[in-house]
Amino acid sequence: MENYLNENFSDVKAKNTSEEALQRWRKLCGFVKNKKRRFRFTANLSKRFEAEAIRRSNQEKFRVAVLVSQAALQFIHGLNLSSEYTVPEEVAASGFQICPDELGSIVEGHDIKKLKVHGGVEGIAEKLSTSITDGISTSEHLLNRRKEIYGINKFTESPARGFWVYVWEALHDMTLMILAVCALVSLVVGIATEGWPKGAHDGLGIVMSILLVVFVTATSDYKQSLQFKDLDREKKKITVQVARNGFRRKISIYDLLPGDIVHLCMGDQVPADGLFVSGFSVLINESSLTGESEPVNVNALNPFLLSGTKVQNGSCKMLVTTVGMRTQWGKLMATLSEGGDDETPLQVKLNGVATIIGKIGLFFAVVTFAVMVQGLFTRKLQEGTHWTWSGDDALEILEFFAIAVTIVVVAVPEGLPLAVTLSLAFAMKKMMNDKALVRHLAACETMGSATSICSDKTGTLTTNHMTVLKACICEEIKEVDNSKGTPAFGSSIPASASKLLLQSIFNNTGGEVVIGEGNKTEILGTPTETAILEFGLLLGGDFQAERQASKIVKVEPFNSVKKQMGVVIELPEGGFRVHCKGASEIILAACDKFLNSNGEVVPLNEAAVNHLNETIEKFASEALRTLCLAYMEIGNEFSADAPIPTEGYTCIGIVGIKDPMRPGVKESVAICRSAGITVRMVTGDNINTAKAIARECGILTDNGIAIEGPEFREKSDEELSKLIPKIQVMARSSPMDKHTLVKHLRTTLGEVVAVTGDGTNDAPALHEADIGLAMGIAGTEVKLECCCFNFSSRKTYIL
Repeated sequence: MENYLNENFSDVKAKNTSEEALQRWRKLCGFVKNKKRRFRFTANLSKRFEAEAIRRSNQEKFRVAVLVSQAALQFIHGLNLSSEYTVPEEVAASGFQICPDELGSIVEGHDIKKLKVHGGVEGIAEKLSTSITDGISTSEHLLNRRKEIYGINKFTESPARGFWVYVWEALHDMTLMILAVCALVSLVVGIATEGWPKGAHDGLGIVMSILLVVFVTATSDYKQSLQFKDLDREKKKITVQVARNGFRRKISIYDLLPGDIVHLCMGDQVPADGLFVSGFSVLINESSLTGESEPVNVNALNPFLLSGTKVQNGSCKMLVTTVGMRTQWGKLMATLSEGGDDETPLQVKLNGVATIIGKIGLFFAVVTFAVMVQGLFTRKLQEGTHWTWSGDDALEILEFFAIAVTIVVVAVPEGLPLAVTLSLAFAMKKMMNDKALVRHLAACETMGSATSICSDKTGTLTTNHMTVLKACICEEIKEVDNSKGTPAFGSSIPASASKLLLQSIFNNTGGEVVIGEGNKTEILGTPTETAILEFGLLLGGDFQAERQASKIVKVEPFNSVKKQMGVVIELPEGGFRVHCKGASEIILAACDKFLNSNGEVVPLNEAAVNHLNETIEKFASEALRTLCLAYMEIGNEFSADAPIPTEGYTCIGIVGIKDPMRPGVKESVAICRSAGITVRMVTGDNINTAKAIARECGILTDNGIAIEGPEFREKSDEELSKLIPKIQVMARSSPMDKHTLVKHLRTTLGEVVAVTGDGTNDAPALHEADIGLAMGIAGTEVKLECCCFNFSSRKTYIL
């Protein structure tokens, strides 16, 4: 049996199974008593084909729309555009000047001409009664009016099935149908020959057995469906940052309305159709909607953002225009939701087991029926009555048939795959109590066989609550007291250097300092950005004042390959300045000058380089993350299309950020080791910082190897095969370094690999791994799509 199962039912994998493999095992399950029940928790391939057809249609539609909009741009400038659009009465009565169908046609059709007619993005915002800076009003009355006109951001889902639907499905069991026919015949023949009620006993007994089986099955299935409903509700808890009434807040994507101003950054999923308001270096991956893998540049000239697409790079503000089922993503998701999840390898193999046992049971049922009928015929032959058949003989044959059918009912384990699904769902429920949300059933099944764990450091082994603990500015190293502020630290920095430092902190950042409700200052952004901005505030800086003092011309967001980010600003007195921030040794290598103790710009000599490198190593050996801040004057001319310079910078200083180890990590690593599971740390951080944290966690041992990404990627496949089993720490790794490590562990060494991570840069490795564990709060939608689990203390998604 094992060989048969391996040959025919082993094509289905825990992740990324081909459609051909899913089709193949279904065809092999020839003998199925109740298809509706057996295949309830397997993928609906026909619905998936429908979704793929929608994607292809979208691809062609958007390609045509882009070509038309590009052609329109050639003629729009200089033309006198007039609008023939008439606002519907009910829309105007509600205080709006544009209807949802018109909005949908603009964004979905990439209609530049219509957008221009309506006054561009600002004109659309005005007609939606919103502000591109403050957002919509939170008045309950106004929100309800908006919902009535434009709808809500939810796609149509299949209605929840009631108990009686499961009763009806249980009645579709082929063997129960046969038994029902037997019961009917038994009743008719019995009553005809023996009268009522004696002749009805056998038939009613069969009916009662059928009802018992049906109601027990339906009750079990209904309870199971309620568990899955709870799990689905947890999966859909996704929040976005919006501006309403002038304040930034987090709301569910299902509460978004046209007119909302949404803040998007790298890794986010676009939650509704909308228009680009402002932002930098925005690249959108539309493959989920159109199948096209090439990212699209979104800017003022091409301002269209489509629901369901992903922000691959950059950050921006978006004006929501169309929500819910009016978007192509809503229509696609309505179809995809009916497609179901892929079945797990164990489910498929158990379906194979059920099929084999079913065939065996059917064989013995036929043999039993044949033997019993043959016995009856032999007896009648001996009695000489083989030419005379009575009603009693017919009832006896019917009883033989019922016995044969009962053998099939008992022998075929139709509910076996469902029982396993239920046990996995129970495991999912228990993990939810530990704040771990399982996105795919296969993860529960696979995680028990993991032999290797590749863990990110920041936010996984550490708490991801960061603070600047030390800084080296103007050749002086000082500790930062976050509880009391840093007046002494700030006063010891020369005024010119302090000005440059604050300008760098508040302009070259992916975060933001905002005033929330109740005039409370809030710092938004990643934990690293939050720590740096908090340091700037402690130095006495003013975020808004710094932002208003200069104009940002170009932004290159943090890149996990380059491990740096940069910004070009136009100074009030004229000229341009570049600020750069990133991995200390990388930024320092791009510097040829630094600020001395007097705040003066001087050449970066060998002594200064040695001092700064020793500072980096000192901070790293104390398990501090180090970042270097630098700047460069670039004269009076700069084009936003030109790249940011890569060398010739002046080093402003180095900061050391403390990210404490998460409680219980050391014990968890020890438990994994005792269970035979190898734990590796794979991080983009400095190698000395990584080694310090790894020793603290118990990951790095005396016999283990710590290696940097650039050195790792230079190795040949043969060298990697020998090296990888000894690697315990990989630092300064790129996303593809992580992917290569995981791929070699799985394919070359035959390991079952679990990968944990909390950033978009972890997505390739999470996708390649057998089990992906994504840390929820810092996690992005790009990453969550690649995973099986999601943990949280915080929340974790196991994908």
